[in-house]
Amino acid sequence: MTDTTSLLAGRVALITGGAAGIGLGLATAMARAGAAVVLASRRPGVGEAAAGHLRAEGLDATWVRCDVTVPDDVSAAVDGAAAAHGRLDCLVHNALDGSAGGPVEGATEEQWATLAATSVRASFDCAQTAHPHLRNTAGSLVLLTSAAGMEGSASRPLYAMAKAAQRGFTKGLAAEWGPDGIRVNCIAPVAMTPALAGAIRHDPSLSERLVARTPLGRIGDPVDDVGPVAVFLASDLARHVTGQTLVVDGGGFRGL
Repeated sequence: MTDTTSLLAGRVALITGGAAGIGLGLATAMARAGAAVVLASRRPGVGEAAAGHLRAEGLDATWVRCDVTVPDDVSAAVDGAAAAHGRLDCLVHNALDGSAGGPVEGATEEQWATLAATSVRASFDCAQTAHPHLRNTAGSLVLLTSAAGMEGSASRPLYAMAKAAQRGFTKGLAAEWGPDGIRVNCIAPVAMTPALAGAIRHDPSLSERLVARTPLGRIGDPVDDVGPVAVFLASDLARHVTGQTLVVDGGGFRGL
């Protein structure tokens, strides 16, 4: 495996939803690449424990409480991380409440409002607050999206709409912020998280179906498969990459 232990040395990254699942995988990979990582999430017990596990590994990790549906929380987390470390080089917006599944006619207003708040609105709040800090460091903004935002989803059409909106926002910001030296990209992952593991326990055939549609023949790992892509996008290796969506799913989606 390629040695990435110094790619992000001296840099600071904040990851929303960073205390579990894909977010923790990204944070772990970025910390192992030398970054000081700030895990932003809602639950103190889970967040402090996640940061503690990373510190026990000798990594630089802290936790901050942040409900991304509350703009003041987002501002406090982003500005606080920059103030505590003297800089902010990368913000990864990963947090999401995607419970609005199923047909549109069965979705509730509350489900849609929560999905929109944690995806589209929070992307805006993260971007607006992070902009001056990322401009100072010629940094990077990364939004977590999905293949559903590119090909649609019969089972989760509202989720697909929100993820498509994030991709459009990414492209617009890449054009707007390019002169500031800021790069803006998306990652569209499929990986084994506690949420996916729970879905597989509920429907054991799900794992078989996912593997069958994946040319590489396995479900990805948040740290070892998806994490290095976040490291790449936050590093100088991606210095000329902006406005793009990197699909990290073993080849299941090939429509770009």
